[in-house]
Amino acid sequence: MKYQNPSELKKKINMKTFITELKEHQAMIAKLADCTDVIELVGQVLIETLKQGGKILLCGNGGSAADCQHIAAELVVQYQKNRQALAAIALTTDSSILTAHSNDFGFETVYSRQIEAIANEKDCLIAISTSGCSKNILKAVEAANLKGLTVIGLTGNEGGGLISHATHSIVVPSNVTARIQEAHILIGHWWCGAIEEALSAI
Repeated sequence: MKYQNPSELKKKINMKTFITELKEHQAMIAKLADCTDVIELVGQVLIETLKQGGKILLCGNGGSAADCQHIAAELVVQYQKNRQALAAIALTTDSSILTAHSNDFGFETVYSRQIEAIANEKDCLIAISTSGCSKNILKAVEAANLKGLTVIGLTGNEGGGLISHATHSIVVPSNVTARIQEAHILIGHWWCGAIEEALSAI
């Protein structure tokens, strides 16, 4: 297939869909202003977790799993500043653990098992689920609560069961999965910036 010039391509692409999604995104981001108090509170919780020698653990599925890895990388490596590494672990990355546990025990406890293994009461779990109803996320939160972790629920829709069991919850005001995920990474980036600013001098 030969490349076509932009004017020819534009005839085949319905940009109205993009404009509609852009407007949805802008409206949803504007509504996040109602969540600023809890977003700021959680930022401080994460800072204190790291100051006290705890780790930030993250879990999620699909796109949310990618967000876990994204946020953990920003903390361990760097976000915007060259500074010391910060303790963050995405529980979504070890293929041997994920596949062994899913094969031997099932997928519902694939994250809770890791929490049993490596978490302690100084740690904080960021549990990401756009619906708030993912069974393995709820099991992870249950395990985290049993071990005394602070649990941050990052969700959307009506929050699902996640908001009933998290220490703090941010419920993105949307029922569209793509919009919720876009908000989650924006919030995650803000947390990374706040953490970096607070801890880069330490």
